[in-house]
Amino acid sequence: MSILALNDNSLLKTQSYINGQWVDADSGKTFDVTDPATGHIIAKVADLGAIETRHAIEMAEQAMQSWKKKTAKERSVLLRKWFDLVIANQDDLALIMTAEQGKVFSESKGEVAYGASFIEWFAEEAKRIYGDVIPNTTADRRSIVIKQPIGVVAAVTPWNFPNAMITRKAAPALAVGCAIVLKPAAETPLSALALAELADRAGIPAGLFNVVVGQNAPEIGAELTSNPIVKKFTFTGSTPVGKLLMQQCAKTVKRTSMELGGNAPVLVFADADIDKAVDGAIAAKYRNAGQTCICANRIIVQDSIYATFVEKFTAKVNTFNLGNGFESSTTLGPLITAKAAANVDSLVVDARAKGATVTTGGKIDSMGDTFYQPTVIANLSDDMRIAKEEIFGPVAPIFSFSTEEEAIAMANATEFGLASYLFTQDIARVWRVSEAIDYGMVGINEVSISSEVIPFGGMKESGQGREGSKYGLDDYLEIKYICMGDL
Repeated sequence: MSILALNDNSLLKTQSYINGQWVDADSGKTFDVTDPATGHIIAKVADLGAIETRHAIEMAEQAMQSWKKKTAKERSVLLRKWFDLVIANQDDLALIMTAEQGKVFSESKGEVAYGASFIEWFAEEAKRIYGDVIPNTTADRRSIVIKQPIGVVAAVTPWNFPNAMITRKAAPALAVGCAIVLKPAAETPLSALALAELADRAGIPAGLFNVVVGQNAPEIGAELTSNPIVKKFTFTGSTPVGKLLMQQCAKTVKRTSMELGGNAPVLVFADADIDKAVDGAIAAKYRNAGQTCICANRIIVQDSIYATFVEKFTAKVNTFNLGNGFESSTTLGPLITAKAAANVDSLVVDARAKGATVTTGGKIDSMGDTFYQPTVIANLSDDMRIAKEEIFGPVAPIFSFSTEEEAIAMANATEFGLASYLFTQDIARVWRVSEAIDYGMVGINEVSISSEVIPFGGMKESGQGREGSKYGLDDYLEIKYICMGDL
């Protein structure tokens, strides 16, 4: 299969979408979007910069003036139409995603449905934005609190989830009455542009959902963070880049929400159902070839079951089929770039040099320089890079611990605090450990913890703010207090 097998070829867009128009770069420049599995060019996409970004911001501000005055139900109806169109075009959107990102086609279909769920959820939640009447302090006054849209929103999204990371920012922004200017990753712009096409078909007015595609991320990002029209900046990506963007946003005191790096532990205690723990840890590790911020980064197993766990885990990983995401037999696709694969390999090389044991995999595959073998590493120590750094690839390091206190200390020995997982049958331990580990999300005997109804986000250097759930609207709203006197 290829990207050319779309049922609706008009979903494959190569221009940016600004103020309801499909536009080329002012410079006329384009860049190639390639399939990471084959290296083939999928499309040549317009390469925009700061000037076009500024125009998109200005158009967003104009469009928002009438949009914010619409009722929540009016906005909800249009968002629901967008949701329906995304679901109706699920296969084509998944084809585009697998072609530009590389993930297995079934995973791409799952992401499209997951991404659509945020549009549906926030279409509904828009009708449930409530204010307050505060008990008065004097008889002749009344104190009222209302919530209003914060203003134009800027969003920068990553390549690993090129659909869902957009909808869980755009949907709440639009739902409450904001307009948004989106800069998707240059590696995966086609998914974003297809979403814009469907938003246009749904009748979302021009200027409210703008997609600016360009290779010069620092230039576009500088405009988004410095422009005073933008009141809210939301980013999903690495912690170092997030810190830089927060610094830039400080000059105009923008509100920021950041979903940054992770270093997720999976704690497996001796009383756990070991087979379920193995299956859960594998699912948490190898989804999207290990390229997710909530992937299992450190599997930490109690020493009395360590050998058995490693044996069972390795046996399951040996059943994986590495290959092109379009092949039905493939269970693990390529990494996004050859550089990404080389970075993963450097972690494995370091661990081996310091005495670790690779029980399976451990190198770039002969299929191509973006294909990294599904890998398991045992007998690890704290001085290895793999113990501290986020692994964005299909490499599972398995550590051991003796006591509950040691497990908690190992889990917390990182600057990150996004997702974590815990396998045990001891309900008292569930409470003790869940409360003691510093993570925004904890999965107990379960690794499929994300959905549109839960607050997704982290602690420490994994970010700020929450996406999804009823809390996901808060970052797009201002709270206004009104004092009514002389009553």
